[in-house]
This record gives sequence, structure tokens and C-alpha cells, in this order.
Amino acid sequence: MIRFENVSKRYGRGDAVLRGLNLEIAEREFAVLIGPSGCGKSTTLSLVNRLIAPTAGAVLMDGTDTAEMDPVMLRRRIGFVFQSVGLFPHLTIAENIGITPRLLGWSNQEVAMRVRELLEAVRLPSAYEGRLPRQLSGGEQQRVGLARALAGRPKIMLLDEPFGALDPLVRDELGAEYRAIHDRLGLTTVLVTHDMTEALLLADDIVVMRQGEIVQRASPRDLLRSPAGDFVRSMIDSPRRRAERLNQALSLGAMA
Repeated sequence: MIRFENVSKRYGRGDAVLRGLNLEIAEREFAVLIGPSGCGKSTTLSLVNRLIAPTAGAVLMDGTDTAEMDPVMLRRRIGFVFQSVGLFPHLTIAENIGITPRLLGWSNQEVAMRVRELLEAVRLPSAYEGRLPRQLSGGEQQRVGLARALAGRPKIMLLDEPFGALDPLVRDELGAEYRAIHDRLGLTTVLVTHDMTEALLLADDIVVMRQGEIVQRASPRDLLRSPAGDFVRSMIDSPRRRAERLNQALSLGAMA
């Protein structure tokens, strides 16, 4: 569904952020891009919906070069969720969620039904429809952000560190809930994260990036079994150590 063909990206006269990237993400796949800051993860994500354009190479969607597509219509087919959420503060929750359906020409009744349906999907009460974003917690705002991204029934979802600013319990809960939504709706999801534990728990495939290139692409199981070198190994050591410490704590608790 999404294919990068020898894509490079350079901002101004600086060093290349992406170097000859070749990557294919299949329909209904949940792919996670992970790597250190500046490795090109968010740039890769932004190329999919033409928020930026490649310096060289092509990004294709269903076999068509996105450079040949109308960028506005392309973006209306794709859901995008940011870490900062980006809700419009002067609009109610219902109005925020209903923006894309209204742009697509849906009737008031269709929009209202979709808002109620999505609030239920992200586990928020219908009473929230008339509230403003400032009246919600950070986790609730991110749930609304997910609902807004899903409102136009996109088949592709792009998530750029959507849970990074949330506390660990809310982050785990939202991640698991989104994975269930992904499976239920048959979405194609590309998630950017710094958290290897999150990647291992959510992904079908993990794409490890470094300095604008792909170091390894593998399923979570294969990545754990056969990391491609010291860099990837160092990235998976942290969740392994956390798991070992947790097992030790549980063992000590059982003995007490």
C-alpha cells in the first residue's frame, strides 16, 4: 500500500535526513519506526501525506506516486495523530471530531452519528460532546485526537509519538486500545516512537532507523532473537533489563 523508492530528503544545505530509503508497508500492517532523535523517523512519516516532499526518489500509495495526487484530498484519506494532539481550543469535542467529515461533505446527521460512534470507540462518554479541550485531561484529549483522525474513515493512520507525553498507565492503555481499533477496522498504521517496549508490544514489524537509513526490519520476535549488530542490541537491552528486574521483583514478592 505504501512504498518508498530510493527516497532521500535534505533540508536546505544541511546533511541528508534520509539516504536512499527503500521501504514497503503492506495493507493492514502495523509498522513501527524507531530510532534515536534525528534519525529520520518523523520525516519518513511526513512524506507519506506530503507534508514535506522528497529531495529524490518517490513515495507511492497503491502504486501511484503521491506527487501526482492532490495533497488536500490525499490528507483527507489519511489520519494523522501528533504527540501535541493539536485540538482546536475554541471548538467543542464534537466539532473537533467532525471537522474532516464536514470537509468531505457529510450531512449534519451523518457527522453527529460518527461523533457518537467514535466517542464510544475511544471510551469517552457522549456527555463530552459539548466540552472544550481544556476541560479534558491529557489522556482524554489524546483519545479525542485519535477519534478526530479516524472520523473520515481513513484506511491509513500515521501516529507521531502520540502517547509520549502521557503517564505510563494511560500510555499503555491507549496503546492497547488503539491496537484493537487497528485490528477491528483493518487499518494500515505507521507509528513513530522512541520506546522499544511500546514497539515490541504493538508492532507487526519494527523498522529500526539510524542516520537516515534502515538498520534492521523485523517482527518483534525476530528482532529479539536476532538483532542486527550492537546498535539494535543496545535498543532492545533496555526492555529486557526492565523485564528481568520485574521478574526478580515478582519472585521476591512471592517469597515474602
